[in-house]
Amino acid sequence: MYFKLSSQEVKLTYFICFTLLISCKDIPNRQSHKLPLGNIKSFARASDDKYISWKEHIIDDTALSGGVISGSDGLIMADLDLDGFEDIISVHESDTKYDDIPKGHIRIAFGSVNPDKWDLVTLAEGNEAGAAEDVAVGDINGDGYLDIVAACELAHLIYFENPKVNIRSAYWNRIIPKITQNRGSFIRVFTADLNKDKSIEVITANKGNQRGKSKGTDPKPISYFKISGNPLVDASWQEHKLINVQVPINSQTIDIDNDGDIDIIAGSRGENRIILMENISNDSIIFLSHDIKISNKKPHTISGFNMDFMDLNKDGLLDIILTENDTHLIWLEQPSDWENSWTSHHIGTTNPDQIVGFIGADINNDGYKDFLTGGYSRGTRDTDGNVKINQPLGRIAWFENPKDFTKSWIRHDISRRKRGMFDKFIAKDMDNDGDIDFVSTRGNSYPYDGVFWLEQIRSDKAIESFTKARPADSEEMPLPDK
Repeated sequence: MYFKLSSQEVKLTYFICFTLLISCKDIPNRQSHKLPLGNIKSFARASDDKYISWKEHIIDDTALSGGVISGSDGLIMADLDLDGFEDIISVHESDTKYDDIPKGHIRIAFGSVNPDKWDLVTLAEGNEAGAAEDVAVGDINGDGYLDIVAACELAHLIYFENPKVNIRSAYWNRIIPKITQNRGSFIRVFTADLNKDKSIEVITANKGNQRGKSKGTDPKPISYFKISGNPLVDASWQEHKLINVQVPINSQTIDIDNDGDIDIIAGSRGENRIILMENISNDSIIFLSHDIKISNKKPHTISGFNMDFMDLNKDGLLDIILTENDTHLIWLEQPSDWENSWTSHHIGTTNPDQIVGFIGADINNDGYKDFLTGGYSRGTRDTDGNVKINQPLGRIAWFENPKDFTKSWIRHDISRRKRGMFDKFIAKDMDNDGDIDFVSTRGNSYPYDGVFWLEQIRSDKAIESFTKARPADSEEMPLPDK
């Protein structure tokens, strides 16, 4: 039997078929929350219309170290031996719980032309690296080579002098300045020439004790150390306290006002605030303190443990990116006058997964800064345990800049494992293929703690969002139910 359809009926038939086709294509995505996140296809797109996914590469871990590194935290990249390739200095608390035993590791991965070939060296371990938390570099002795300073939660700063010759095998002379000893918990460390006298200062936050109880504690200092003379001599180290706050958690250096000198953004976890320390130095080092007032801020938690700085709205002023309530990423719009409030803008959330490490970079090459974030799992640190999908787990995700801030940022999830703490990210094109990759540390995951890099993969077809480096690792989990 033959039926002749009218033009209207033909259009309706095409519409129904097209709708059914789209619905069928969407079915896997609608069910994808039940699948392990890393196994779900990534539909994120770059500016060249290729799909974006990610591949993990191990740089350093327990197996490669020949020892027991765990609790991996801060890292920094710099060319220590002046061979043209950046090296990685990383710190590892080397524990699976807060036990007040001063042990730890400070490691160097010397780079090469091959991003998967590293010469691994232990710079310090045991008591002198007691719960090493953060690390910085600077030519502190003025000899043209970068030296290293580490902040240890148990409980001092330690300085390492670059030997210049055979630095991969030579012993680095070091000192734990007496003025920093038995101080509780140095949590952050930075280096900068604060008064442009061509001498490097060391800027630190000391939260008082490793557990860092937030309420009812005595104020502790955010300080800089002036080093006059040989850094390996105790008397050369002089401390200058900038401000005392409850549980200092950060003392990040940045020229926030673009006036050519280095300011400091301080964070207090105990007081739920961040403070702008304006550099007004001439010959002597002087800072002027400004509380950062936040408009439309509810009684939420903002400590500034990690921060990033960039001009997101392109008004010529640097804005501050930080976390709120642990699970939300926000940016604070800098006002033209610091007497006014900084306006808070929401970027996105990974709730219930806590955001700890993050960094801004143009991931999709569209000319706008996106943000990569890493989670902080809250279960046991040396076994996966019986954690559930709605508990805080180790998620990695990135937020795509909408270009128009009246629209929402788009979250692209990469991986979500039972265990993972991603404390620090560095954006760098590791394989020189024209797109941004990331170097990071991973803790809370023994025996999988250490240093890795995350390669951005571009493909013509959508593939799984994440390719892990190890055949066995912490279990990949689905997204939370809500």
